[in-house]
Amino acid sequence: MLTKDMKLLIVEDEKSQREMLEGFLIQQGFSVSSVESGKRALEAVRQEPFDLVFLDYKMPQMNGLQTLQELRKINPELTVVMMTAYGTIETAVQSMKTGAADYLTKPIDLDELLLLIDRASQRILLQRENLELKERLREKYHFDQIVYASGKIEEVLNLTGRAANSEATVLIRGESGTGKELIANAIHYASPRASRPFIKVNCTALPENLLESELFGHERGAFTGAVQRRIGRFEQAHTGSIFLDEIGDLSPSLQMKLLRVLQEKEFERVGSNQTLKTDVRVIAATNRNLEEALQKKIFRDDLYYRLNVVTIFLPPLRERREDIPPLIDHFLRKYSEKNRRTIPRISKEARDLLLQYDYPGNVRELENIIERSLVVSRGDTITVQDLPFQIREELQEAKLHQDAEGESLNAMLSNIERDLILKALEKHGGVQTKAAQSLGLSERVLRYKMHKYGLSGT
Repeated sequence: MLTKDMKLLIVEDEKSQREMLEGFLIQQGFSVSSVESGKRALEAVRQEPFDLVFLDYKMPQMNGLQTLQELRKINPELTVVMMTAYGTIETAVQSMKTGAADYLTKPIDLDELLLLIDRASQRILLQRENLELKERLREKYHFDQIVYASGKIEEVLNLTGRAANSEATVLIRGESGTGKELIANAIHYASPRASRPFIKVNCTALPENLLESELFGHERGAFTGAVQRRIGRFEQAHTGSIFLDEIGDLSPSLQMKLLRVLQEKEFERVGSNQTLKTDVRVIAATNRNLEEALQKKIFRDDLYYRLNVVTIFLPPLRERREDIPPLIDHFLRKYSEKNRRTIPRISKEARDLLLQYDYPGNVRELENIIERSLVVSRGDTITVQDLPFQIREELQEAKLHQDAEGESLNAMLSNIERDLILKALEKHGGVQTKAAQSLGLSERVLRYKMHKYGLSGT
């Protein structure tokens, strides 16, 4: 069980109390160290990792609260329990505000001590699971995991990396399906805020009145159906990042409220007069032409300039076709694994069609096409017939158009050639030998062409 694997540190200036706690916890099977002062506690935590610290509140030179503050600087994730003979409400509140996970009053009840360790172990387990999850997310959204081959995306990632290390607001622009959310993920998980919350909001998913509550929260009774207080996304994202997708579709009133958050770092919940402060990094995205929206007066210019600190443009897939082959291979591997299938081949004809298609839905459409084709295909090869109808139809129309243009050109050339042969025959009185010489043709080729055009001569 996790509790027995925990490493405990006791910080207690009274020798008898320190030795009693240490001996009891060792008997329970824990790995325990003990020190007599705050200074020694800081040295111990710097030298080796501890899961749980029991810290005496009243100690000479450096008291418990001072020690706790310094411990938090060394390891913000360290779980600390305050021990005190002064078990007042004020002491408990002050300890918790400083960062203590819990507190014990002296004389210490050993059964209560074990219960507290069990609670702390569950908290530590949850912290570890969260750290592992965040590590997996960082790995998933690391720049190395973004599939590309084009210089255009290389430039995008270079700018993304520089933006990630800053606190600047980032505006990601590009057509739908180009990967704006993927870039937003990469920015957050490569930033100093990576271990903090990352909250995402689609600004087109809700009507204006509900979106305001979603972003800023509301108080009970603020409107019909508000039966309890709701914490908004900006509060949830405190100390972390918030991703506002489709920012170009915000209403004018919400644009003004967002501007205030960006400028003043404050807001109110719907139905409240209490001003709340927030420390949030904003990453926004849009597929709209914001400059056109500015001209039409449907997007605030002051908000535009606040958002437009660092702008990242994602080019459409049709403008970076060299990314299509590695994306095809990536999605084939992904959905073969998901559907428990051997990775199929793609016939040359099918691959050619995929490379020629313009993908109005960009990378998202390509991903859907590959998943669909893999699911409907039979055998170990994806053929043209496995591709969606719209790809085959669009490219077939393009081919017919191209063929029609080619036929028109051939007809023009044939008419010119027929006229030249007629003029040569007329000039030389229908004598094919002389006409062929004047045209630079052999007599045999001239006779073939005359037969082709239905001409006669001597």
